[in-house]
Formats: sequence, C-alpha cells, structure tokens
Amino acid sequence: MSEDVHPNVGVLLFIAYRSMEQRVLEALAGLGYDITLAQARLFMRIAPHGSRQTDLAEQAQITKQSAGFLIEALEKAGYVERVPDPTDARARLVRVAAHGARAVETSRKVVDEILAEWTDHLGADRMRAMTDALVSLREITDPYR
Repeated sequence: MSEDVHPNVGVLLFIAYRSMEQRVLEALAGLGYDITLAQARLFMRIAPHGSRQTDLAEQAQITKQSAGFLIEALEKAGYVERVPDPTDARARLVRVAAHGARAVETSRKVVDEILAEWTDHLGADRMRAMTDALVSLREITDPYR
C-alpha cells in the first residue's frame, strides 16, 4: 500500500480503538484482573446506576443468551452484581461491583496515559479538533448516547 492510500476512516478509527482496548486489557491483566475482551465490551456498557441484561445485549449487539453467559462470568469473578430494579420489581439490574469499580479506575488511568501520548503525537489543537469532531459525529452514529 502506498503512502497516499489509507484505509477508510472507519478502519482508521477502529485501529486506534483496538490499540487502546488492547493496552487497557494488558494493563488489567498485569494487575491480576482476569477479564476477556468479550466481557470487557459488555462491562463497559453498564450504566452508572446499573443496566438491564437485555439493554446490555442490544448495545453490545449480541444475543441475550450470550450476554447472560458473559454477565454470569463477570458476576462470579466479582466484577458485577445483580440487584433488584427499583422501577420494576420483576426485573434485575446488572451493576458494577467494588472489584469492577477498581478495574474501571485502573482502566481510566491507562486511557489517560494513552490520550496523553496521542496528544503529544498529534498536538493539542489536532487532538481537540479530533475529539470535537468525534463528539459531533456521535450525534448521528450512537443510538445509545
């Protein structure tokens, strides 16, 4: 591939995301957090006050059965807990547990390091412009924003 030809912008965004995702998972593993890529992709969609399993499955674009399997594994490992839904006595919410909250805090630190590296590479103005553009693009691309 010549230097003039680049993958489309979607692929370029995915490459950057995958790099970040991999570094976060490696950092977590290095600190003893045992979480798979599939579990992490579901886990990161849990709302601050909890989410229903069906909502997590829809957002992760997986079956309810797959979501249930992943949630069960996350629960056994202490990353999440299932609690009654205060708005519907028949339903339960998946909520981040204390062990999961520590993993989130570790992840945030790694993401901050990565963003600092990207800012150093791109420069503050380009990084801000890219972030602003992606936030704007989210308005038409993210049904779960």
